[in-house]
Amino acid sequence: MIRQVAIHHRENSFSDRWIAYCESQGIQYKVVNCLDSDIIKQLRSSDALLWHWSHGDPREQLIARSVIMAAETMDLKVFPSTSTCWYFDDKIAQKYLLDAIGAPVVPTYVFYDLKEALRWIDRASFPKVFKLRKGAGSSNVKLAHSATEARALAERAFSSGFSPVPHYGQDALKRYRTARRKGDLLNVVKRVPKVLAKIRDNRNMIGREKGYIYFQDFIPGNDFDTRVTIIGDRAFAYTRNVRPGDFRASGSGDVVYDRSRIKKKCLEVAFEVTRKVGSQSMAFDFLAGEQQQSFILEVSYGYIPHLVHSCPGYWDSRLNWYEGHVWPQDAILIDLLNDLDLSRK
Repeated sequence: MIRQVAIHHRENSFSDRWIAYCESQGIQYKVVNCLDSDIIKQLRSSDALLWHWSHGDPREQLIARSVIMAAETMDLKVFPSTSTCWYFDDKIAQKYLLDAIGAPVVPTYVFYDLKEALRWIDRASFPKVFKLRKGAGSSNVKLAHSATEARALAERAFSSGFSPVPHYGQDALKRYRTARRKGDLLNVVKRVPKVLAKIRDNRNMIGREKGYIYFQDFIPGNDFDTRVTIIGDRAFAYTRNVRPGDFRASGSGDVVYDRSRIKKKCLEVAFEVTRKVGSQSMAFDFLAGEQQQSFILEVSYGYIPHLVHSCPGYWDSRLNWYEGHVWPQDAILIDLLNDLDLSRK
C-alpha cells in the first residue's frame, strides 16, 4: 500500500530523524513548509503530516494549531494531532484540561481581574509558585514568598505585564551551565551572536503576557521531579534533580536514569490521562505531595529526544518492562503509519 508522508523540516527538530527513518525504511515522503501560504495545496497528495512545531518560534505559535486542524479536516493523519497539542505551551489551558478529566494536578489558581486576585492573595498562604502560561525549562517561573511579593506580581500582570521570552542574561546563564556540564563552552561562545539576534527578534514578535495571574501551590520536600513521556503504549521515565539553591528541577539538566526512583503511580496516571485526552504523545512533570501523592505540574507534547532515548527501556500500559533504547521520533512515526494503515482497512 503506497503511503506518502509530508514532513515539515526544521533543523535540530524531530524532522531530522523522521526523514532519516523514511529513507532507511523506504517510506515515501516529501518535505513541505507548513508556513507557506499554499500549504493546504502541498498536502493534497499526502496521507499524513508530521510537524514538530516549536513554542520558541512566534510564527509557528501563531499558525500551527490552525494548519493542523485544517489537515485533519482533509482526513490526513497528523502528528501532533489537535488533541495532542492544543494545550501546548499554555499552562492555563493545561489547568482547565487536567481539571476537566479529574487528573491529580498541583492546586492551581488563575485570575483575570486584579481586584479578585488581590482578594485571593490576602487570604492565601505562602509561598506560592508564580508562572506565565508560556515558557519551558522553568523559564518564567518564580517563587512568591509572601503576600507582598504576590501583590507586586499581580499588579504588574495587570499593567505592564511580562515578556515570556527569557532576557539575554537569563538565557546566557542557562546556556553557560549546560555548556560547562557538556564541556562545550567554545561552541556556545561561537553561537552567541546568532542566539542574541534570535532573542531580540522573538521579544519583538511575541507580545507581553498580561491580563491574568497564575499561581500554583508550592510543594516542599522534593529533591527531584519525575518526567514521564508517553508515546502510544510506551512510557519512558527519568528523574531530574532540583538545582542547587533552587526549588526547580525542570531545566536543571541533572538527569538520573534510576528505575527505583520511578513511582508506579506516576506511570499509571500518565497512561490514564493520555488516554482520556486522546493524545498521541504526552510528557508529564510529577512532584510528590506531603503524603507521597503523585501530582502533575505541567504537560507537553514536546520534549528533548535524546533524554528519552537514553532511558534504558520503557513500560507498556500494563506496566510490563521492555529493555532497550528507543528514539521517540521513530516511535511517533511508527504509530502514525500503523494508525494510517488501520484507517484504510
